[in-house]
Amino acid sequence: MPRYLIALSGLVIISATSLYACYGNNDSDKQADTGNQAGTEKSVSLLPAVAFSEQTEVTSDKILNNEASIPSQCYTDTESEHNPCYTCHQMYDRRKDNRLNKLDDGALQGAYIFSDVGVTNHWKNLFKDRQEWLEMVSDEAIIKYINENNYSNLAENLNRSGWKGFIPDLKDFHLGSSAFDEQGLALDGSYWVAFNYKPFPGTFWPTNGSTDDVIVRLAKEFREKEGMFDKDIYFINLTIAELNIKDIESASIWPVDENRIGFDIDQNGILSTTETVVKSENYIGDAQNTPVEYQQFPQGTELMHSVRYVGIAEDDSIFVPQRMKELRYMKKISVLPRSTITSRYDNERKEKLIGLLPNFINRGDLGFDNGQGWFIQGFIENYDGELRPQSYEEGMFCMGCHAAIGTTIDSTFSYARKITGAEGWGYINLKGMKDAPSVSEPGGEILNYLKRAGGGSEFRENPEMVERWYTTAGEVDHEKINNSDVYTLLAPSRKRALKLNKAYTEIVRHQSFIYGRDATWIPAKNVYTEVDESIPPLHSEKRHYGWDIRLNWN
Repeated sequence: MPRYLIALSGLVIISATSLYACYGNNDSDKQADTGNQAGTEKSVSLLPAVAFSEQTEVTSDKILNNEASIPSQCYTDTESEHNPCYTCHQMYDRRKDNRLNKLDDGALQGAYIFSDVGVTNHWKNLFKDRQEWLEMVSDEAIIKYINENNYSNLAENLNRSGWKGFIPDLKDFHLGSSAFDEQGLALDGSYWVAFNYKPFPGTFWPTNGSTDDVIVRLAKEFREKEGMFDKDIYFINLTIAELNIKDIESASIWPVDENRIGFDIDQNGILSTTETVVKSENYIGDAQNTPVEYQQFPQGTELMHSVRYVGIAEDDSIFVPQRMKELRYMKKISVLPRSTITSRYDNERKEKLIGLLPNFINRGDLGFDNGQGWFIQGFIENYDGELRPQSYEEGMFCMGCHAAIGTTIDSTFSYARKITGAEGWGYINLKGMKDAPSVSEPGGEILNYLKRAGGGSEFRENPEMVERWYTTAGEVDHEKINNSDVYTLLAPSRKRALKLNKAYTEIVRHQSFIYGRDATWIPAKNVYTEVDESIPPLHSEKRHYGWDIRLNWN
């Protein structure tokens, strides 16, 4: 197959008690120059030391895996029947005008289309035995570690290093729900907004290693009326964006006086108090002349995503702790014509078919340009547990999912999975959340995933999920799953959570992120080290092409 060489030029970046509300309310060079300041001493003493010679070099001057944008999950040995692939790769009619993302990559369920480099699995951390490491980290030490704040020093460290990219500006983000009001609006006046969404199936389930949250911020004109901040205007515009991303007609909001704001948001021809926002052609407030572009966020939209450890409360419940594994950031730089987006997806499909290596545009400290109007960058833990900018290769890890799969809407995941309307504003809380189905099919989404994937993760190596949600005959326990909320379905036990957290710290201490970030401690068995492209990933009857990332909350 032809090969395309990636040129590296300069630095490239991509992409706890007060936090209990997150996963359920409970009242009980630059990489090296940032993140080594005060506050790291405690972290250093909590984890085993690793000699510098045993640590992976953090550099943007070279790259070891030119296919780092292929996630580890794509190397799963499906045994031709277990299908976790359908959540990323679907098939649909590109001639229709009801979908912005027209990559139409469902054929990947029936054929491996890897480059010569991609057929080799470079994620060797999957095959590492970390059981000895787990024994060296005490339960007390890991609990202290995950409840430490490694966020608050980041902005100062970046400023001191001369960083020219995004500098996180949300005060107390490490405190999770305590940084926001009941509707999710940041308390510090930064205008970030938290929303409640259902985790994407598989790897992003807490039982597989991480908790997370996502927050959004629209540009100034979407937050104001006549130059003054207006909370109703802001959340109506956020809801208009939600209707657009989901392609639905209306959603609820708290009671809004249309006479005060001067806009007929329920479009009934009368200015009154309403609790409904109807899809419109333009945004409102000072953005009233900005058109709504189909399934695209408005220019200037920002998303921040923190990936965290699995917090463990005294009652063994799970929550989002202070410590962040990663902090990811996206900014919508430009709204593109639909024809341009379609053309770029056509090019992506062609490049896959002829075996070209991925080529991402380097925007320096601003991150990767995904070619779809977004800049993407991210931060990850250094040896001492403080956040630092990711290297080029570490950043490529994010690009496959945010640039080159068919499931996303405007290159994003979470907003399409938000609880629709007023109920979805506020910090993430999985307790009481129902297993809403995909808009494209009946049956709970988690239920269907467990049936198709044959286990609680892409790798089918989560024995706790099998024990909890499958019968002794190996069948999915429909009744038990249907009677459980999302928190109950996805939260690991205390024992498993401790192991997940400890296993990941081994990767942190070795700085070996370029070899994988999966929190495993026993070498993976259901994963290929080398892919035989002559064998299809799945038998034809096991392929499922119709899934949609959006959810039916009704």
